[in-house]
Amino acid sequence: MYEPVFYTAKAKIIGGKLYQNINGEIFFKETKLGILVTIKVNNLPISKDKCTGNFFGLHIHEGTSCSGTEKDEFANAKSHYNPNNCKHPFHFGDLPPLLENNGFAYMSVLVNKFKISEIIGKVIIIHDMPDNFTSQPSGNSGTKIACGKIK
Repeated sequence: MYEPVFYTAKAKIIGGKLYQNINGEIFFKETKLGILVTIKVNNLPISKDKCTGNFFGLHIHEGTSCSGTEKDEFANAKSHYNPNNCKHPFHFGDLPPLLENNGFAYMSVLVNKFKISEIIGKVIIIHDMPDNFTSQPSGNSGTKIACGKIK
């Protein structure tokens, strides 16, 4: 009898020059219903607004490196992972935003847009603003502040 292979992958997330203390991990687990994505991040910028926390954009990018240039330290992350050239917000790499709580964020979401084998080697990016899910091509989610390579 055929036994399906359930791949698991993860990325260690580290902050860039402006947010060097950001750290966390993202995990990908293949299930019968799709990929369970779970992320834990520490030391995100804390909201000054006492009524809300900050929201941060979260995307899988098509690049394979967290390197870049002086102007964009994660430039080699490239664009959102989008193998079918879908309009935003239907890129395969588009994930729900993270909600900061006193500098910490935790989220778990089930998606069926990709297989784990398709994202190995790609990078995960945290942006300093939430994705607005309408602006083309990538949701106007601001500066890349943290990155991790999916292994």
